[in-house]
Amino acid sequence: MKLSASLLVVACAIANAHYTFPKLIAGGVTTADWQYVRMTANHFDRSPVTDVNSVDIRCNLDPSLPATQTMPVAAGSQVGFTASPPIFHSGPLQFYMAKVPSGQTAASWDGSVMERVYVTIPKSLPSGDYLLRVEHIGLDSAMFPGAEFFVSCAQITVTGGGSGNPGPLVSFPGAYSPTDPGIKYNIWAPFPTSYTLPGPAVWSG
Repeated sequence: MKLSASLLVVACAIANAHYTFPKLIAGGVTTADWQYVRMTANHFDRSPVTDVNSVDIRCNLDPSLPATQTMPVAAGSQVGFTASPPIFHSGPLQFYMAKVPSGQTAASWDGSVMERVYVTIPKSLPSGDYLLRVEHIGLDSAMFPGAEFFVSCAQITVTGGGSGNPGPLVSFPGAYSPTDPGIKYNIWAPFPTSYTLPGPAVWSG
């Protein structure tokens, strides 16, 4: 589910660095690298995901890496991620959130369904374990060879939540197509005057 509009990052003309999102920010505290964020398969080389139909688009996980802790986060509070190094590519930054199914925990679930959320956790969101996914879509080469996706998933436990019914829900892979207007997109010529975000409509909860 989408809860907010996403910002468009302005790129530096000379920058071409790739990046990860290793730190979670919650309660005004920036955590250690990969303490609450699942370590990504690209944690060393920071290479992007380029296939929207791959399971890597979900959280870009390396299953051989150690487990991550789960951070308690109050409903209605703000959370965020830090990019390392800073984001340079042009493109939207989006947040997704998925409720962990009954009988599983944020630490054990593979994230086979995802929901989109804003960095502020809604007060009406039901309490429980969630995966919070951050995604930046690099559009510098989105026409050819294709958009680049930089994703990470944090494990959080929402406390003090409400009784909202988030939706529509989406799954990764499956939420995007390589030909979606917000994924196959020319940012160079002619100069764009509008942009359509990929993914579902914003949840009004």
